[in-house]
Amino acid sequence: MSVLRLIWAELFGLFVDDGRFAVAILAWLALCGVLLPRLGLPAAVPPVALAAGLCAILVESVLRRRR
Repeated sequence: MSVLRLIWAELFGLFVDDGRFAVAILAWLALCGVLLPRLGLPAAVPPVALAAGLCAILVESVLRRRR
């Protein structure tokens, strides 16, 4: 079983360097995909909110890595 775990970890590591960063992006995408269409906002607001959230996640990740 440890061999399978090692293989999975190596495959995961090939595509995802920072797991918290990846999970935060997926959570933000899911939240925006579910919540923003239901709010009835003007058409220009959801893309700006999506981009702003992704930028904030990126900045947080960079600051965390820098420490």
